[in-house]
Amino acid sequence: MSLPALAIDPFDEGFLRDPATHHVALRDAGPVVWLAPIQCYAMARHAEVSAALADHATYCSGRGVGLADFARETPWRPPSLLLETDRPRHDQTRGLMNKVVSLRALQALRPVWSARAHELAERLVARRRFDAVTDLGEAYPMLVFPDTVGVPQEGRECLLRYAAAVFNAFGPRNAIFDEGEAAAADAVGWVANACRRESLAKGSWGTAIHSAAADAGCSEAEAERLVRSLLSAGVDTTVNGIGIMMLAFATFPEQWAKLRAEPKLARRALDESLRWDSTVQTFFRTTTRAVDIAGTTIPEGAKLLLFLAAANRDPRRWDEPDRFDLGRPTSGHVGFGHGIHQCLGQMVARLEAELVLEALIPRVAEIRLTGAPVRRLNNTLHALASLPIEIVPA
Repeated sequence: MSLPALAIDPFDEGFLRDPATHHVALRDAGPVVWLAPIQCYAMARHAEVSAALADHATYCSGRGVGLADFARETPWRPPSLLLETDRPRHDQTRGLMNKVVSLRALQALRPVWSARAHELAERLVARRRFDAVTDLGEAYPMLVFPDTVGVPQEGRECLLRYAAAVFNAFGPRNAIFDEGEAAAADAVGWVANACRRESLAKGSWGTAIHSAAADAGCSEAEAERLVRSLLSAGVDTTVNGIGIMMLAFATFPEQWAKLRAEPKLARRALDESLRWDSTVQTFFRTTTRAVDIAGTTIPEGAKLLLFLAAANRDPRRWDEPDRFDLGRPTSGHVGFGHGIHQCLGQMVARLEAELVLEALIPRVAEIRLTGAPVRRLNNTLHALASLPIEIVPA
């Protein structure tokens, strides 16, 4: 079988502004394609993307989940001990993190996080017009998550710029990367200092990670990298997840009416919005052996780009995939990844989104766009910079 070769550059600014337009061509070209501009194999169909994410032995993460191959290039920063490691090391670090970021720990935080959500919702509803990204998507996670991790109060705005730079670095060293690096120059140092044990508040998740890491035989520097990974996983993706969820309800107003009629659907809303418009668009893997995909052999040591967002709108897997529909079973979407490297912060994101909706449902009858959404270009994220909305109070 001849390998389809496409002249699509997934890091071109035109592509990043409107990736869904190009996803159809990627999916229709075949189960695996060759992207000539970046000299890389790629998959965009749900079946192949999901299978590759699940097969960590064949498609490894330890050589980097970005375009750079850590076997041939020096990483721009020490690799993540969660996202960019393979078994058995990954099992050790993920296991200790799962003990800290647990369902039990989140349930203990729920009353405080819920109160913050209701306070914020009350203020925003009183204003009626606000930006769903800056005033809600950014504001709410920053009200609850930094306190939970225990980072210093002063300088917390650095978290947003740092997280954006991290996801930018999974792509090439293009203009978008350079702009993100420049914007995050001071944030990198702030985050490094914030992750040290002495900088973290007593009784916080951050200090719990340091203690668990020490018990597992990790060094102090490795413990700091684990706290750093939690900050990366729990900020920018959650901020954009809430923003995209609000965009979905403004675009499909009948779904907001459905949610108000069935508030229990709040638990499904973030997952369906991430399937509809995935915050994390892509991740790379590297093959550990030659592998056959529908008659095409991908050699050992090859970089492979997985289009998570394209997979989440694959009509081979989903009916009417371009619709945001709360009645849809969302099981199987890859917006949080799949397999052993599923997003560490997904439980945090789900709880934050659920609490935001619980606070808005009784207060808001309608959500309307008052201007065009503004995208913030990022090599990995489909991010929103602004989403001006008006709400009709209930």
